[in-house]
Formats: sequence, C-alpha cells, structure tokens
Amino acid sequence: MAKKTQRSLLLLLCLSGLLHCSAAMVFWTAVVDINYFIPPNKTVDKGCECGMFGRNSPLAQAAGVVVLPLGDPKGCGQNIVYNVSELPWIALIKRGNCTFSEKINAAKGQGASAVVVYNVDGSGNSTLNMAHSEALEIVSIMIGNSIGMEIASLVRNGTRVRMIIDAGNPHGPWMDTYWLYFMSIAFFIVTAASVAYFLFISANRLYNMRMHQRAETKLKSEAKKAIGRLQVRTLKRDDEETTSDSHMCAVCIESYKAGELVTVLTCDHIFHQACIEPWLLDKRTCPMCKCDILKSLGVEMEDEERVSPALPQEVTVVTVAGGEAMYEVPLTRPLNFDSERQEHHYDNRAFEATRGQ
Repeated sequence: MAKKTQRSLLLLLCLSGLLHCSAAMVFWTAVVDINYFIPPNKTVDKGCECGMFGRNSPLAQAAGVVVLPLGDPKGCGQNIVYNVSELPWIALIKRGNCTFSEKINAAKGQGASAVVVYNVDGSGNSTLNMAHSEALEIVSIMIGNSIGMEIASLVRNGTRVRMIIDAGNPHGPWMDTYWLYFMSIAFFIVTAASVAYFLFISANRLYNMRMHQRAETKLKSEAKKAIGRLQVRTLKRDDEETTSDSHMCAVCIESYKAGELVTVLTCDHIFHQACIEPWLLDKRTCPMCKCDILKSLGVEMEDEERVSPALPQEVTVVTVAGGEAMYEVPLTRPLNFDSERQEHHYDNRAFEATRGQ
C-alpha cells in the first residue's frame, strides 16, 4: 500500500510539472529476493534492495526461475537460446557486446517474464540506470556484478534459483536526503511563520479591542462628569413647566410634575434627569434641537461620527372612494418653490377638463 502511495505521489508530481520524470532526475531501486535449496536439507533465502529499474521498465513485480542464455552469457543476437524448463522464468544476462534493448528483446521474444542484467567484471555491486527505449512492457533491472556472478554460478551448477523482483524507493535530486531535509526545514519555517503571523494578528486585535474598551470607558466617564455639571433643579407647583400641559419631557413624552428633578441642557431645554442622562450617554445630542451637548461641555468623540440616514420626503396622497390616487402633494415645499410658476398635474382627466371650462 505504501509503495502504491509513493508511485501515485510521484505520478502527481510529474503531472504537475514539479518533477521531470526522466532518468536524469528520478530512478527507482529494485528489491531482489532469491531462494534456493542446498542438499541435503538447507534452504537459503537472500534479499536486498540492490537492483535498479531501467528507464523504460514498468514499476511492477515479477517472479520466476532464473535462466541463463546458452553459450554467450551476454545474451546478444537473434539466435540466442534459453533452456527453459519451468514457467514463469527470468533471464539473467551479463552486460556488454550489444545494447540493453537487444538483450531484453531477445529474452522477451522467448517468453521471459523479466530480464535482469548484471554489470561488467570489476564493477563490484555498482549499478546503472540503463536505457532501453526499444524494449518496452517488460520488467528490466540491473544488479551488481558480484551478486549477478553469484546467482549465475549457482544456476550453472544446476541449482534451481527462484527470484522475486519488486519496486523499491525513488531516488534523485527531488528525492534524496538533502532535499527531504530542505523540504522539512522549509515546511517548519512556513508553519512557524504562519503561526507567528496568526498570533500577531490575534494579539493586535486583542490590543485594539482593549484600547477601544478603555477609550469607551474613559469617554463614558468623562461624559458622566460633564453631564454632572449640567444644571439640575427641582420643579415646584408654581413653575411654568408644571402648570402648563404644553410642557412635557421629549424623551418619555410625559408631563412634568412638582417635585421632579429636571436637567437644564446648554441649549436651555429641560428634561427629566432620569430620562436625559442615559439619552446623552447614548445620543449625546438634545432630543429637541439636536445640539451636541457633550461637545459643548468639552467632551470630544474619538470614534466615527454617527450619521442619521436621510428620511424620504413625506407626501400626502389624495384619493377618492373606490378609486386610485389622484395626485401627491409634498408636505414640505422645496427651497426653489415658486407658486406662480408651479404647474399642477392631475391624473383625473375629467377634473382637468372641468377646470379648463
């Protein structure tokens, strides 16, 4: 499952352009497992990630009995023969004399399920990412000379050697250890920067909220002190406010009574003390003349000004019973209203005709 995930990830990187799928960039190692029997009763199992898939080889599993080419161990030429006694089988060929494609195609033509090429003498266990663009659709790997010679010697001595080939791990500039270190460090740096930025934004917002709350508290405290400087008096029975029904508090819309406390604003309007103080803390203006009371008392607002939405112009609609509206007359005249030039338009045609007679 993990190997399939690696392959899917590598394919995704190839399609996204982040990785060039070529031998110069990425190559896959091959896991090689062999087992054979040594009389009288010894079974040997060996395995290593010591092979390398060819550039044009499918990354697939292959298994079979190891078979050597008869005559030429390098398996070159169209007339090369493999003495196959069991299926499936894997061809073990030595490097040299001809191209990799020729070796692979010769074995493939005789039914090999995979081809293993071992390196030349004196190369130890070094391998090569061999290219075989003319030999496709068959698993092809290279192994080191030492391992290849050991397996070939067993097969020549008549030992039945079974081999299993499987995909190992990707390697290359995008997959090596240093690149993984770089990606890990970059990931942690980006994560740390993101967390730091988030903490900075959160701290800045918290600081602004606290400063705003402090400013609001300070402003409210100053407003309360300023309101406390307003004149407060107690109404008496013979005061004009208590004797006339035309005087009433514009906040609670109730008449004044003797013994009530009223506050006199800087604009000389009076209101119940219990009504006007909360009003000024919230609205700051006189309910009647809209005078900015707190500003006149030296309290300046630091937040944005409150702008009341413009009210639509009120109109009076004249209707007749069972009919539609005849005409509309504004309650307030426009500034450039001219009674002599103002033309009257009527929707009632009969009324207009009567008026013209």
